Amino acid sequence: MNSNKALDKLSTCSLGSKGKLRREEEFHDNWARSIDVDKLLVRESFEAVTAVENKRALEELAGLKGKKILDLGCGAGEASVYFAIKGADVYAVDISKEMLKKAQELAAKHKVNIKTFNMRSEKLEFEDDYFDFLFGNGVLHHSCLEPAFSEASRVLKKEGKAVFIEPLGYNPLISIYRKMAKSVRTINETPLKYNDIKITKRFFSSVRFEYFWFFSLFIFIYMYIVERIHPSSQRYWKRIISQSEKYRALFRPLNYFDCLLLKVFPFMGRFCWNIVIILEDKIKAPLYG
Repeated sequence: MNSNKALDKLSTCSLGSKGKLRREEEFHDNWARSIDVDKLLVRESFEAVTAVENKRALEELAGLKGKKILDLGCGAGEASVYFAIKGADVYAVDISKEMLKKAQELAAKHKVNIKTFNMRSEKLEFEDDYFDFLFGNGVLHHSCLEPAFSEASRVLKKEGKAVFIEPLGYNPLISIYRKMAKSVRTINETPLKYNDIKITKRFFSSVRFEYFWFFSLFIFIYMYIVERIHPSSQRYWKRIISQSEKYRALFRPLNYFDCLLLKVFPFMGRFCWNIVIILEDKIKAPLYG
């Protein structure tokens, strides 16, 4: 779906205070220390029946073997390691040094090599036109968007492609979920709105996006009401992958109706949980700042 319709006014932000950056780093460092690498799911993150966003992203990242890919906001490294298994030359970036340690442990477990770098998405220390692909899952809503998109454009090759998976900020159910899940998220993160996506037009001439999880969000209600799992006790978005076989029978028909709904009424996409953004044909726009 093209992004030409229903786009709001352009929004910008500052790079943020040192205090904000420190809070983000400390939160993710503490989270990393609680992670058991043996329990991290690599192939499942892209191949599980419920991993619809990652599967769609992977379709856009065709021909990974031998290509340089930047995993922006890599976290514990599940995507980085998956790309390395597929033969890519992987560069993994995160604000958290502890997360990068976990990513290296995960790579060693799977007997692949990845390069890790402690950087921010708004300030990448790579050469211009360096990467064939850029991937980010859940990183933009922690970032200052204009410099992040500027840097993504700068480090990508002219024929390169960036693919992001991000939460949207329009669904009331997800808004309630986010308020309840305070202990498993930072106070700085903000789900995307259409005016945020419009910023990409400054740096890429081709902007496409697709929506995921509308009726499928019933699984979140099921987790809370039937399974009695509080959003602050477990990350639902992790559980839908780790327990994908358990939810398969429930997810498949819901996802079918999601696809049907969005085909007939595409404007309902704004009320989905997640969006996949595909950016190509970078523009030699002036660098941010």
